[in-house]
Order: sequence, then C-alpha cells, then structure tokens
Amino acid sequence: MSGAGRHTARPDTERMIRVDQAGEYGATRIYAGQLAVLGERGPHATEIRSMAAQEDEHLARFDQLIAERGVRPTALQPVWSVAGYALGAATALIGPEAAMACTAAVEEEIDRHYSRQLDELESSGDDPQLAGMIDKFREEEREHRDTALAAGAEQAPAYPLLSGAIRMGCRLAIRLSERV
Repeated sequence: MSGAGRHTARPDTERMIRVDQAGEYGATRIYAGQLAVLGERGPHATEIRSMAAQEDEHLARFDQLIAERGVRPTALQPVWSVAGYALGAATALIGPEAAMACTAAVEEEIDRHYSRQLDELESSGDDPQLAGMIDKFREEEREHRDTALAAGAEQAPAYPLLSGAIRMGCRLAIRLSERV
C-alpha cells in the first residue's frame, strides 16, 4: 500500500484487472445486443436481464479497481464494444437458443480464465481482495452458463461449431486485452 491507502497493482495483477474489466465490459455489450434483437419481453429476456445486471455489477467493481490502482484499461475497449454487441445481436438473430449458446460458450471460457487467475493468485497469496472478487464472479459466471444450458443452448443450430468459434474468439480477446 502506498500513501492514503492507495493500492498499487503489480504488473501481473494489472494484467488481470485490465483483461477482467475488458471481459466484463464485453459481456455487458453481448447482453445489450441480445436484448436489442430478442426484445425486453422476448424469449429468455428475464434471464438475460438478470445476467446483464450481474455483469454490470462486475464491471463496476473492475472499473473501481482500475481507478483505485491506476491500471491502464485495454486500448481495445472500442473494439470490444462493437464486437460484443454484434456477437450478442448476431446470435440472437439466429434464434433464442443461439443467444443462449453464445452465453454458455462465453461463460465457459470465463470460468476457465478466472480459474487460472485464481490458481495464480492463491499460489502467490499476493492479492486476497482480487482473489475474492474473482472467486465470487466466477461462481456467478458459472450460474450464467448453467442458466443458458438449461434454456436450450445446446439446441442451437450447429451448436458445437457455434460454441467452438465463440470460445476461440474469447480466448483471442483475452490474450489481446492482457497485452494491448
């Protein structure tokens, strides 16, 4: 800790905060795109609004950490804004099950990503505050995945192909956001 309780992030935790903030931002945009197509009263709208509200909370917490710790956000945020919205809207245009397949695929990758971060944080013991946030958010992301699967994600057209492509895109976005 330095002066007045301000926490300075180490380079590895800066990378985690940067990429997690970008991911939560992207998730809010995906849900916005889905709701724009499916409508506020459309199929799965209640579930999507609920998941979107949690993503808004996650984003607010990471925005706060970025400010408190002086972490540079990703320069790719404008790209993730458009890409997230487009992904949400495009999958919703395919149909409600495809929108849920998108959610399931994204949340599966986020679960894996958060689990790797937790392993790193727990082995170092460096940042219990960040570890606690990630652990809580990972559980909520797992709930989102399970909700999407229960809502018919696997019934989407070409589910394995759609899910695989979205998961690959998520892995690429994670790697880029860590660095740029």
